[in-house]
Amino acid sequence: MSELLAVRNLAVNYHSERGLVRALDGVSLEIARGEVVGLVGESGCGKSTLARAILGVLPVPAAEVRAGEIRFGGQDLLGMDASDVASRIRGRRITFIPQDPFGSFNPLFTIGQQMLDLMHWKSPRREETGRGLWPAVLTRYPREQRRQDRAAIVEILQAAQIPDPEQALTKLPHELSGGQRQRIMIAMALLPKPELIIADEPTTALDVTIQAQILRLLHREVKRRQVSVLFTTHDLGTAWEICDRIVVMYAGQEVEAAPNAVFFDAPCHPYTAKLLESLPRADGVVKDIPGEIPGLIDPPPGCRFHPRCDHATEVCAATRPPVTGMLHTVRCHHPLRAAS
Repeated sequence: MSELLAVRNLAVNYHSERGLVRALDGVSLEIARGEVVGLVGESGCGKSTLARAILGVLPVPAAEVRAGEIRFGGQDLLGMDASDVASRIRGRRITFIPQDPFGSFNPLFTIGQQMLDLMHWKSPRREETGRGLWPAVLTRYPREQRRQDRAAIVEILQAAQIPDPEQALTKLPHELSGGQRQRIMIAMALLPKPELIIADEPTTALDVTIQAQILRLLHREVKRRQVSVLFTTHDLGTAWEICDRIVVMYAGQEVEAAPNAVFFDAPCHPYTAKLLESLPRADGVVKDIPGEIPGLIDPPPGCRFHPRCDHATEVCAATRPPVTGMLHTVRCHHPLRAAS
């Protein structure tokens, strides 16, 4: 599979009243075309910051990209004009599924109106009709394009297993269940025919049975359409369910990346092993990870996990380890096993 997204040595800081927050510290990852990559780690590890950096929606002026690059389809997104990213990339070639679908809908407008508004701006048919270079607010919505877009909306709602799509389009967001709202969010992310979807913990607000249904739907549709996905989650069970490959982050650094089966069977980084050990067992025993997650205003030098690591030595506190391995990569001076 060819490479679609490549993040190289990305460093992002936030300016806060308490000081400079080093949210991302030299993060690198790759996503191939048609690949579902899980980005896992504890809350506050930088998953959402990385997602926002790729989308180009980091808060300004609080956030500052200090170093690195984000290459998408061969283009450096950080080097592009912000208006070009907004009009040509975000919402078209890269789309987003939020964690809270209810908060992402306007409560005053019907589902149908909001989906048609999206297609007015981001429909793939806009470029086919030659109007893709103009802001939608300055152009009328051609009748034939609107008809085609509405037909595409109904079709994708059927694929998302929304009962009676025509009726669903007339409803307000609060008239739908949480699972239905999230299915519609997945449909909206797929409508512009993107190359990459960023899903930010999209099942967190749902109960377990609905989570499983949403994950199956998302996995089926992205594989059928050959869309790449960056799936951020703190739930390893969810990552196992949907991801082809998993990248582990800890305190703003990526520490391990491996194909799904290898990740669960043969972790190399001590932090990954501790994460897997913390999963609930059949006998009811739950193991935690000793120590505290470091603050990112004054983070530990070198490998940020070293204060909590049983294998740490002086070199771990002095320098961040390089990446070793090819298909299975790890950043660790003392990996539990050699990466392959």
